[in-house]
Amino acid sequence: MLQVVQAFDRAPIAEIETDDAAALEAKLQAAERVFRDRDGWLKPYERIAILRRLAGLIEARRDHFARQIAREGGKPLPDAIVETNRAIDGVHNAADELRNFAGREIPMGLSAAGAGRWAFTTKEPIGIVAAISAFNHPLNLIVHQVAPAIAVGCPVIIKPAGPTPLSCRDFVALVHEAGLPEAWCQSFIPESNTLAEKLATDRRIGFLSFIGSAKVGWYLHSNLAHGARSALEHGGAAPAIVDRSADLDRIIEPMVKGGYYHAGQVCVSTQRIFVHEDIAATFTERLVARVTTLRVGDPTLADTEVGPLIHPREADRIASWVEEAVSGGAKLAVGGGRISETTLQPTVLLDPSAEARVSREEVFGPVTCVYRYRRLDDAIAQANSLPVAFQASVFAQDIDVAMRAADRLDASAVMINDPTAFRTDWMPFAGRRESGYGIGGIPFTMREMAQEKMIMMRRP
Repeated sequence: MLQVVQAFDRAPIAEIETDDAAALEAKLQAAERVFRDRDGWLKPYERIAILRRLAGLIEARRDHFARQIAREGGKPLPDAIVETNRAIDGVHNAADELRNFAGREIPMGLSAAGAGRWAFTTKEPIGIVAAISAFNHPLNLIVHQVAPAIAVGCPVIIKPAGPTPLSCRDFVALVHEAGLPEAWCQSFIPESNTLAEKLATDRRIGFLSFIGSAKVGWYLHSNLAHGARSALEHGGAAPAIVDRSADLDRIIEPMVKGGYYHAGQVCVSTQRIFVHEDIAATFTERLVARVTTLRVGDPTLADTEVGPLIHPREADRIASWVEEAVSGGAKLAVGGGRISETTLQPTVLLDPSAEARVSREEVFGPVTCVYRYRRLDDAIAQANSLPVAFQASVFAQDIDVAMRAADRLDASAVMINDPTAFRTDWMPFAGRRESGYGIGGIPFTMREMAQEKMIMMRRP
């Protein structure tokens, strides 16, 4: 049995049964059986209808999901409501994308060898999807992994994060209620990490969707069955550059949201802030003033802005990183204290050493670091100096500065005058280098889960 607890106070919520090796094998066999039966594949209009019904069922349970996200994952209730709304829209997004999900004509007759022929491509599901998800968006990440699989026609076995299985379990139940046969979408709550690895690397898996730590993701990627594809979504240490032309009246609030949303437990959370020396003192004063007023505490309360970390050991780790940075010369501008076993004060560090862990590794907690710079290219070089690269920001009213930074920052997406954590569910979302592999975002995931087949006809 797996005991699920509230992230904030560790109070028990529920106990749920776990799956053993026999259960995994049964799920894999069921998925393989329906995928091999081409005559039983659901038509696009049937998949669209199921997804539409699913969106309606989630909407009817919006309040339930939002409160459950706040309890099991610790996300403040206002943000949990937003997550639920995004999940509903994401399911619609997958259904909508099927209207444009098609192959293309391949031009023939461009040489004598191709004359008298007609060729086109179709899209086919790649196979069984193994989806391993993360705790920080326990409903919307599941939607990002499962809804594209349903839309494309891939059987999917979804493993939620250990601390947050309830939203996944309830979502999968609604998938079945919406009319998708059970074998096409199955949840998997393993009794051990060994079984999760066994799922990901099984020879029957055609596609691995993994959201989590780089160490685990790249290990699984290296052990996939031959021919299997993967999409890996890891973290980073997202940089934001603040030029002296930035409008401080407009950027503090988005900067704070980018750094402290979900207590910084977001793979593109703003972590490293590079501020031009001409405005560094004023920027820091205003940033610290706003961080000081953040309402921290029970995520189920409607006015909470920052909730807990997912586990006490994460709070321990982050607190030790802050202490290390301060010992190494960083100035603690605000925060640094502990409110509860899992809850830390939102923290701002000034000019930590480049060798400090908060400067080199993903904090994944409510900590931002502010560094001064004089030359834009120096700030860009610092921002690009790590082996991780995901999303980045530049805040500037000077268009030349904004465009130079956007061009030179090593990131899959650069936000101008918006925080690094900005995301819509239909945009491409991908880590570079150690931060990930493949492209997320519902329409892009659908393309990743499909494969093209060319059909060529020779005219008489």
